[in-house]
Amino acid sequence: MIRISFAPMEGVTTPLFRRVFREMFGGVDTYYTPFLSANQNHSFKKKEIREYTHYDPSLVPQVMAADPLDLVWAAKTLKEAGYKEINLNLGCPMATVVSRKRGAGLLKDTDALKRFFDSVFSQEGLPEISIKTRTGFFSSEAAAELGKLYAAFPFCEVIIHPRAREEFYNGTADTEAFKAMRAELDCPVCYNGDIRTAEDLERLKNELPDVEHFMIGRGFLADPLLALKIRGDKITDERQVVYKYLNRLWNEYQKELSGERDVLFKMKELWYYLEWHYPEDKELIGSIRKSRSAAEYKGLVAKLLSGGRSI
Repeated sequence: MIRISFAPMEGVTTPLFRRVFREMFGGVDTYYTPFLSANQNHSFKKKEIREYTHYDPSLVPQVMAADPLDLVWAAKTLKEAGYKEINLNLGCPMATVVSRKRGAGLLKDTDALKRFFDSVFSQEGLPEISIKTRTGFFSSEAAAELGKLYAAFPFCEVIIHPRAREEFYNGTADTEAFKAMRAELDCPVCYNGDIRTAEDLERLKNELPDVEHFMIGRGFLADPLLALKIRGDKITDERQVVYKYLNRLWNEYQKELSGERDVLFKMKELWYYLEWHYPEDKELIGSIRKSRSAAEYKGLVAKLLSGGRSI
């Protein structure tokens, strides 16, 4: 029986979004928070606290840290909040993150990374720690070396996105690099990368028969019904289901955000991913992403998903 997780997406997979997605579609076993920044002040921002403050057994807080003692503080804080596992982000490729030796920036110097882990695991009273990693910094030729490094520490799981940091999200995920890292590890592993259809997942299950955990991020944003399709559910009026989902999100964001402009920004951000699923409607989606008012946005979305009818 495979497990399906929803990858954290900064600014998108908020508590509100996770609640709506879970209630409308289900099919996801584990959610991860967008990264919580562990800093030298040993305090989370208010918006970060909101990510985890209402304990959810299906949620794993993800942490980003440059200093091992900051990570230890964050891990113990989250354990006190009820979480039995935290996830360390070693995958974010953004330059502003990497320059501060966070996320994938920690992969650049494997000796420093080993010292980081030595310091973390010398501490007592920690929850279980998993990591989400890429297969190298400059190239995926480092996959096996990194796998050996991770194998020396008691991680409860290693989530592998098989691209090097320098690739960002370009090209295709390298399953051979995944296998090279996987071969060095004794702990459970999770595959993450380029799962956009139920067929993609089926192909990966056949290629990686010993992997029981798959993480999907952009695929769920592009096709919100993907979890249902993976379960084998039959879906009628797919566009109308997506339309109802987007209306529900609009209404929920309206309760939480300060005004129409903020809600519009949130919704238009989703269309960057939804565009992948409707390539034949690229021109209309371009207009949706340029819309400047709620009325204009809603009219265009209704035209695309419900034949112009509000439902």
